[in-house]
Amino acid sequence: MAMMSRTRDLLMEGFEGFVREGSFKWALPRRGDALADDDEDLDGLPASGRRSSVPGISPKANAVVARCARILGVSIDDLQNDFDKKASDSIKQPRNYARSFLEYCCFVALAQMSKVAGYLSDKSFRRLTFDMMLAWEVPSSSSQLTVKVEVDSTVSLEAFSRIAPAVATIADVVTCSNLFDVLSCSSGGRLSFAVYDKYLAGLDRAVKKMKTQSESSLLSGLRSQRGERIIEVDGTLTTQPVLEHVGISTWPGRLTLTDHALYFEALRVVTYDKPKAYELAEDVKQVVKPELTGPWGSRLFDKAVMYKSTTITEPVIIEFPELAGHSRRDYWLAIISEVLLAHRFIRKFDISGADKEEIVLKALLGVLRLQAIEELDFAISSRYESLLMFNLCDKLPGGDVILETLAKAILSRRSDQTNQPGTSRGMHAVLSNLGVLSPVNNGERLFVGEIVVGEMSPLQKAITDSMNNYKKVELAQASVDGVKVDGLDTNLAVMKELISPVSELWRVLVLLTSWDEPLKSMVFCLLFSYIIIRGWLVYFLVVVLLFSAAFMFLTRLASQGKPMTEIKVTSPPPMNTMEQLLAVQNAISKVEELVQDANIVLLKIRALLLAFPSQATDRAILALVFMAIALALVPTRMLVLVMFLEVFTNKSPPRRASTERWTRRLREWWFSIPAAPVVVEKEKEDKKTR
Repeated sequence: MAMMSRTRDLLMEGFEGFVREGSFKWALPRRGDALADDDEDLDGLPASGRRSSVPGISPKANAVVARCARILGVSIDDLQNDFDKKASDSIKQPRNYARSFLEYCCFVALAQMSKVAGYLSDKSFRRLTFDMMLAWEVPSSSSQLTVKVEVDSTVSLEAFSRIAPAVATIADVVTCSNLFDVLSCSSGGRLSFAVYDKYLAGLDRAVKKMKTQSESSLLSGLRSQRGERIIEVDGTLTTQPVLEHVGISTWPGRLTLTDHALYFEALRVVTYDKPKAYELAEDVKQVVKPELTGPWGSRLFDKAVMYKSTTITEPVIIEFPELAGHSRRDYWLAIISEVLLAHRFIRKFDISGADKEEIVLKALLGVLRLQAIEELDFAISSRYESLLMFNLCDKLPGGDVILETLAKAILSRRSDQTNQPGTSRGMHAVLSNLGVLSPVNNGERLFVGEIVVGEMSPLQKAITDSMNNYKKVELAQASVDGVKVDGLDTNLAVMKELISPVSELWRVLVLLTSWDEPLKSMVFCLLFSYIIIRGWLVYFLVVVLLFSAAFMFLTRLASQGKPMTEIKVTSPPPMNTMEQLLAVQNAISKVEELVQDANIVLLKIRALLLAFPSQATDRAILALVFMAIALALVPTRMLVLVMFLEVFTNKSPPRRASTERWTRRLREWWFSIPAAPVVVEKEKEDKKTR
């Protein structure tokens, strides 16, 4: 490509000219002024490249394209010719051309600008990226007329999601939607430049803070073995201590999170003790989850994180004390989980080399963005996990599909780099410059990083599908939360109403088996006996399932557009405190009786299985032998028929007397079985209280 073959000096010269120019303003008073400005900036280009605009695109888009050409040190004609050669016919259609060409210019220019260290500090860079989003919303001259004046200085989610992820530091493809929701929550769902500039300034401070994190010499020696980067440090302020609980011991100290491990340095009198490392990168069956803590082993305060692995003998609990809430704990739990999940993803898909470094950097950049949001006190309506890529994929329905798509993209890129050495679309250059992208033509698609010019990449499609499913899950969960009622008696009343159809069906079956109406019972018995004899039982189940599906389909057609019918439940009479206590006591007593009866049954079965000497054991052995012979010799269809007739006709008039006699004998046999002995021993007291 012509523009990529120019020397670095020429690129830097064009970028320095852009920086000297200052803030990018969208006042377009006269076409002559714009032409004069463009001619002045393109003095070093050939006369044939002096065209200042592209026909068919809006003034805002033309201004952005001109800026991109100056940054790259090429003419607009060269930039357009390069796009025409690389782009497929589908994105060069007249209806898509303006926006596709604008995206291509923006992505390539941002790739070059992000190679310069400290670009987040440049106000011109912040202004230009925002202006790119504004231009994306009105790419063609025809769309300029449809934009309302009141939203002309703000950008939508669609524009932010297309432009911001082109610079890996600013946003990630997976979480950019949630990031936009946080940034635009105070401006009616559209992002203003003031908030965007504030966010980039905070992100710049977070990057600089990461580079200058203080550390002890002992920790520096441990980190240098794997080249770990410090992500976050806590516990250095007396007003925000960090406590480590191991067994009955508790120590304050300093907690440090790197991109490979978690380190805790206990605070002694004036210095920190040797750091203890808790591995996050290697597979040692780590478990990280919220935990309750309190004095003397009690579980009162929800302000801690528990870490457990096979490398330590007992779990470690790290507490983050604060007066109200548990936001510190939630923040640390989220960033620790992000590093842990990133390395699990690396191991699962066997990623190594520069690709592994890219995945780790994705997690690191996500934490930096979260730190910028935290520093600026933006209201995070949802959990911290929504702004961290791997945490979000772990929670989203279809999040595994997103990660699989990302892994396929990485493997595909590795194959492309093997076939074409020298091309790179990775993020490994982010180590020094925090974000590098290069345009690559992959068949019919023109990739710039993880973004496809003019269309959605497979990763973006997977994210969109997952987000749509997540919205459905949220709506379903909201309905679940809305129907929850308080009180045991009220919940029992709701349950009784819900199972009333099943109760009615059971009542009908009991009525038929009781033979109170002999004609109905006889018809039912003959009908089902014939179904069993003919071997139609499976077909009967098929008919029941098809009938259920047809009922659901017809009900949906009949109730289309109508709200779901509410279940009306009569609330039980209110109870005072004493009545509630008595009801709870009675319920506990009944549960205790049920557990006792279940234990008696199990103990008697144990006595039978262990052949405890008794007459009941002899009968049980004979019954088992008879059942085994019957199963071996009698056809299954006949066994089912015999069982059905036995259950259904045992209360019929001819068999009622014999049924009562056999039931009495069976009860006497059961009562004659002794229970296996049980010895209850007190558990030995554990001296180590957790």
